[in-house]
This record gives sequence, structure tokens and C-alpha cells, in this order.
Amino acid sequence: MSSEPSGGPSAKGTDDNKSRPRDLIKRGVYKSNPLGTATFVGLRALDPFLQYQILARGLGTGLLSKLGLATIPVTATAFIPTGNALLDGLGLPLPRLILLAMAAGSAAKHIFWLTYTCREEFPPGAAVAVSGYNTFVNSANSLLLITAATTSALAAGPDVPVPFTGCAVSLPVAIGTVLYVAGIAVETVSELQRKRFKEQPGNEGRVCSDGLWGFSRHVNYAAYAVWRTGYTLAAGGWPAALVMGAFQVWDFSSRSVAVMDEYMGSKYGEQWKKYKADVPWVMFPGLY
Repeated sequence: MSSEPSGGPSAKGTDDNKSRPRDLIKRGVYKSNPLGTATFVGLRALDPFLQYQILARGLGTGLLSKLGLATIPVTATAFIPTGNALLDGLGLPLPRLILLAMAAGSAAKHIFWLTYTCREEFPPGAAVAVSGYNTFVNSANSLLLITAATTSALAAGPDVPVPFTGCAVSLPVAIGTVLYVAGIAVETVSELQRKRFKEQPGNEGRVCSDGLWGFSRHVNYAAYAVWRTGYTLAAGGWPAALVMGAFQVWDFSSRSVAVMDEYMGSKYGEQWKKYKADVPWVMFPGLY
């Protein structure tokens, strides 16, 4: 199955990938690219620091004020000490701390994917494109959270108590967090299941249908769309989440799925056709 990073912009293919002009990975080239890996790890590791500058250090407030947009102060939601010196030292109220954790979690997940589960070459150009896309979206989410007109932190409606903290968050923040955690978990588990399948000698030349891949042909894409939607929901509420979710499903269905169908069909032939018949759902079982 696909080892493409879930999410990201379209890109021109490489010389050995001309038949798939929108692919980002050198399909079938099983080797590391040290420069691409270093570029990706470095750029993704920098993202949480940028988000902290937006959420806590006034970078976002200064930018939004130039656009004439009102922002909410850090003190708009109560700061609740966690008892952890590192977390408390950040000085962030819970909604902003959650969003910063999402930025750090997505960076860690992507670095884990490239350094451990990905088998194919990931060149520097792809590293810049994927990192740039994820940093752009994360930054947009951080700005949505601190903008008075869009923030989920002060959303109307019932608040949801957060265990072990003695405080509560708005419903969009709570649901967004659940979607984020579930999506990250499913994407990571699916990639580990595929890696384990491919490492077994008897599975050489076979399509992976183990575990979560028996429910959806592109379960990693579906999971990415879920956690991306949850991230945006926790930042900017329901309208922003609807836009993000619709965009991610459209992007995957129009770009990544087509790329993978072409590649997998050319590599596995009739076996791929049988897998598609056995697993009819492209991304979301029972829906699509």
C-alpha cells in the first residue's frame, strides 16, 4: 500500500515517475535519501516552535492586527497549572496548549513515518513541499484560535470537563481533540501494520490486506483527513473544520487515490483488481 505522506500539495514527478506527474515519492525506489530526510526532519521539527511564537509570543497577534482583525488575549481562558514544570513554563491556557500539542504531535508522527515506516526514497523537493503544506495549515489553525471572530476556545454551548485538570474546554475543542488523537492513532497503526506485513519474507510481491487495510484501501489517507479536520475544529470551529475536511477528502480522492491506483495497478495487476473487489471502500468504510 501507499507510503506517501498523507496530505500535502501536488508536485511534478521525477524522471522515473513521469507517468504519475502528481506523485511526491519515487515509487519502487527502496532507499533512503539523507538530504531529503534531513530536510524533512529539520523543517517538521521547527514547526512547533513557530506555532508557539504564534500562540504565545505575539507573532500571530501582530500579524492579525495589521489585517484589522481582533484577537483574544491569552488570559481569555483560564491558565490551569498542570504540575509539570515544562508545560506550566509555556504559560498557555488549555486550548492553546492543546493546539501546540497537536503541532508537536503531527511533527513527531511525520518524522516517525519517514525515519521508521517509509521504505521509498523521499527527495528534498518532496520534503520541502510536504513540510511547507503542514506548517501552513498548522499556522492557519493557530491564527484561527487566537482570532476573536473564529476561535473555538470561546465557542458558545456546553463546555466539556477535562479529566485531571479541574477545568473545561468548549465542545469544538473537545471533539476536535478526540478526532485528532483517533486519526493520528489509526494512521500510525495502519503504517506499522503495513511495515510488518512487508517485512515478512512470504509476503514479497503481495498486496497488504492485513489489519486496517482489510477495511479501507487508503485507510492512512482517511485517518489523515480525520486528524486534520479535528485539528482545525479545535482551532476554528465547525465552519473551518467543514472546509478542511471537504478539502482533504477532495484532494485525496482527486490526486492521491488516482496516483496510487495507477501505481498499484501497474505493479500488482490482477492481484490489485482482486483487492479492490474484496475491499470496495476507498477511504471510509461504509461511506466512500
